[in-house]
Amino acid sequence: MKFPGLRKIKHYFPVSQPKPQLPSLEVCPELDTYIVGLDQTIVDVVATVDDAFLAKYAIPKGLSNLVEHEKANAIYQELVESQAISDHFAGGTIGNTIHNYSVLADDKSVLLGVMSANIALGSAAYHYVRHTSSKVDMNHLHGVAGDIGRGITMITPDGERTFVIDPSDMDELSADYIPTEIVQSAAAVVLSAYPLRAVNKPIQQAMLKMLADAKQQQVPVVMSLGTRHLVAEHKQKVLETIQEYVNVVAMNELEAEALTGIADPLLAAEAILDYTDMVLITAGAEGLYLCGHTENALKRQSTNPIKSASLADFNQYEFSRPMLRQHCQESIKVYSHIDPYLGGPESIKNTNGAGDGALSALLHDMAANHYHKQVQPLSGKHEQPYLAYSSFAQICKYANRVSYEILVQNASRLSKGLPEREDCLEEAYWER
Repeated sequence: MKFPGLRKIKHYFPVSQPKPQLPSLEVCPELDTYIVGLDQTIVDVVATVDDAFLAKYAIPKGLSNLVEHEKANAIYQELVESQAISDHFAGGTIGNTIHNYSVLADDKSVLLGVMSANIALGSAAYHYVRHTSSKVDMNHLHGVAGDIGRGITMITPDGERTFVIDPSDMDELSADYIPTEIVQSAAAVVLSAYPLRAVNKPIQQAMLKMLADAKQQQVPVVMSLGTRHLVAEHKQKVLETIQEYVNVVAMNELEAEALTGIADPLLAAEAILDYTDMVLITAGAEGLYLCGHTENALKRQSTNPIKSASLADFNQYEFSRPMLRQHCQESIKVYSHIDPYLGGPESIKNTNGAGDGALSALLHDMAANHYHKQVQPLSGKHEQPYLAYSSFAQICKYANRVSYEILVQNASRLSKGLPEREDCLEEAYWER
């Protein structure tokens, strides 16, 4: 409601019309446009310690260490008592992504995973809920007796980071808590490759159920690859999952190399497009790549400067819109690249979550396409079954801008949406 301002003469409220229903915080499949994310719910804890503290708990310095719950609890309690903890952040690749999506879109999303049935003040679950957007529907979480996961980052005086991972009950998500109707009515579903390594854990079966439900109704499936170590260790399983279920794959350049054996991000993307429909690769200071398929007869020539690298004139058709290969009579591969926004931040406070931010921008564009098709089905934007609302080049700009917003802050999640218009972006960009 906008006020104060001009008022209608007869009456302030339209009393002759029925009262509108109050908006529901819970997703309504028949009414809402939303995305669904499945994640290993985890909280990131940042603390400052000395080498003696690491030695006391026999934690190898500079490595990521999976530890049993009792030991992790002892470490955490001592950090609390010594006031060594500087921050708690809600974490998880997909948790970050759908939170960012809801902030950007100012709209609903659904989180699937586990949550402590009884949330104590100051617990990991408390910090997770506190740092997650109220637009994220958590009504379908699986309540467990134990804790959600906890990742403790311990920084020593020399700047070295040592990680302690306490999975607790984060892998106990049952397939019974995958709501088929919610999944099959979504604009897209998003998950990471992490559950693929959770062998003999319920979350792996829950993940497979969500993938099967989405595939049955042709809901676009988006997968983030996690880490290069995970990809290298489970490469065949990752490739099989992508080929069977996934339409969009997101990764950084190291994960792309682990998946394909190709160090060049552009050539790695070309190889991955033989398995899936669209690829998002964040490549640090090199910027990001968005690559996919479109119908040859519908390709659109770019008016941006044409670039050549390992592929000649690779961005020639970046003004095209993404399509699923199965919807193309003659598909062609399209590549788009963008350098870091404004050359990148002068100082980077935190690199965690930048890729999740880029992925949330892509999901926002995909959801916008789904929404627009629902409300304007006869629009020329939907003469073909496009996968996203904007072109490859436009999505690159958006993803790049969101990544920048993450990099200039300390947390791995957006705290606010982007401005509607910005002086530092050329005027023509907003009018296209």
